[in-house]
Amino acid sequence: MAPINIVVIGGSFAGLHIAHSVLRDVPDAKVTLINPSTSFFWNIAAPRIVAKPTAFRPEQYLLPIKDAFASYRADAFEFLPGTATAIETTAKTVTVKPNEGEAKTLSYDYLVIASGSTTSATNGSLTGTSIPFKQSNHNDMEQLIEAAQGHIAGAKEIVIGGAGPIGVELAGELAEAVERSGNTGKVSITIVSATERVLPMLKSSASAAARKMLEHKNVKVVTSKRVVRVETPADDSSSWTVSLEGGDKLSADLYIPTTGVTPNNSFIPAHLLDKDGWVTVNKEMRVQSTDGSALPIFAAGDITNNSMRLSFKAVEQAQVAAANLKAEIVGGASIKSYNQGDSIMMVVPVGETGGTGQVFGFVPFSFMVKIIKGKHYFIDKAVSALAGKA
Repeated sequence: MAPINIVVIGGSFAGLHIAHSVLRDVPDAKVTLINPSTSFFWNIAAPRIVAKPTAFRPEQYLLPIKDAFASYRADAFEFLPGTATAIETTAKTVTVKPNEGEAKTLSYDYLVIASGSTTSATNGSLTGTSIPFKQSNHNDMEQLIEAAQGHIAGAKEIVIGGAGPIGVELAGELAEAVERSGNTGKVSITIVSATERVLPMLKSSASAAARKMLEHKNVKVVTSKRVVRVETPADDSSSWTVSLEGGDKLSADLYIPTTGVTPNNSFIPAHLLDKDGWVTVNKEMRVQSTDGSALPIFAAGDITNNSMRLSFKAVEQAQVAAANLKAEIVGGASIKSYNQGDSIMMVVPVGETGGTGQVFGFVPFSFMVKIIKGKHYFIDKAVSALAGKA
């Protein structure tokens, strides 16, 4: 019997889970996994990784993808390091530019899109300096992280644009790094929020707690001011000018934006995308075409039009997508549905000593955040995530 060809685009939380799930449960499957990086990046710990280079070892947060699939039959799995460049839904093909060699075209019976999203900090589009909070679209994660650590270590005036979870976590980690280096008073850290408080998606008590912790760590908090422009002087000096609404200006030798995400969708046909560029899926995680045609394509994770772009939500989506994909191939299983809900579940460390958050309406005590996430950013779960067991 000819194998059932399943192509998975994206080697992060969602794509890894689906690839493993299919390989475990569909004997006739041939899974091809496409990802630019040969490593899985535990980006949950990114704020601490870039701020404190010795907090974790690289092998804890950059794990070889291929090794995690070594237990499967050689003819059942192929890892293709490279970038998807086009999808032809009629021909059922994906064109790939491998990291090495010429472009190739893969045929699929089923396709999974889990290409995720990126940020301006990760790709350096705003400042020319990459601070990778997500996997890049190249095979360069180790180099990007080392360069980011060097930029941060050498900075004396750091401005963080955005006071969401990443911005607050980063500010807390940076402040602790400065204190430990003995440079308190010599390095300034400013976090800028466009809203009237930090962590505006959480209860006001959580926001107040985060601000108090940041200010206790000598982080300057600017609220109700949006960053409108970031520019470097004509003489190409290292001093940047960060302009805020209302005319205020901040000087910085390192500006780190932490707001906004953009979809990794350059290879995806327009008829599979919503108006903002995200892949449109239904509750079964099946991709929806604007022409109404039924397609053997599923999607999961940040790339979809589900608005909660969090790692654990990506896994929840992947579980549904994998179950429904397997049901379609082998039959006999009930269809599952995904509902992201509207309850907020978030813990935000402000350094290693504590933090805040919101879990189903409850604002956890600072010491609870330290125990749950602040101590190690769940890095001990990276191996499980790579194995599709998170």
